[in-house]
Amino acid sequence: MRNRKALAMLIDHTLLKPESTPAMVEQLCTEAMTHHFYSVCILPTFVTQAVALLKHSEVKVGTVIAFPLGASVSRVKATETRIAVEQGADEIDMVLNIGLLKSAGLAQMKADIVAVVDAAQGRTVKVILETCLLSNEEKIQACTTCVEAGAHFVKTSTGFSSGGATVVDVRLLRETVGPDTGVKASGGIRDYRTACDMVEAGASRLGTSAGLIIVGAGAEAAADSY
Repeated sequence: MRNRKALAMLIDHTLLKPESTPAMVEQLCTEAMTHHFYSVCILPTFVTQAVALLKHSEVKVGTVIAFPLGASVSRVKATETRIAVEQGADEIDMVLNIGLLKSAGLAQMKADIVAVVDAAQGRTVKVILETCLLSNEEKIQACTTCVEAGAHFVKTSTGFSSGGATVVDVRLLRETVGPDTGVKASGGIRDYRTACDMVEAGASRLGTSAGLIIVGAGAEAAADSY
């Protein structure tokens, strides 16, 4: 059984809106420290700020690469990653090049992931698959390639496409990558029960901007455990 506190420790507290401001990032970091979320996930321009705000806490700093389309060339993705690492980012969420997957450019797609993994210098790398755009066969192929390329997590969604995480997709990703690779469910996780369902299906991390609702902060908790 997991209570809300345990669930909070799986949450990447997320702010990826194009209208994000430094004040919003400061509030996000304060919330993450208060409620013991695993990390914040913010746009690259705010990494330095988040690192400074969280330097005396256990909250990690994550950022996104080639977000939200994933169509940047590998050198650009690697450069973005190196800059994020230099600024203190702990985790990297890169977007898969979906066009390469759909055109069977698997070797180039793998090299794209490897470039980011190498540039991350041991930091956690999550690959966003954008599952709503993929067939089951493509999801399986993407997961297999991510594992081969050395990624630490596969992730369902950016939250900027036509759909987010589903229990069915999380279960498929977990079955495909096995127990040693992380699965991050993200996109559309806005309440406690949905978060619980994702973890039950195999998610080891949750990306959400609704962390406060999920942990019952400022709202009546519907349940204490699952």
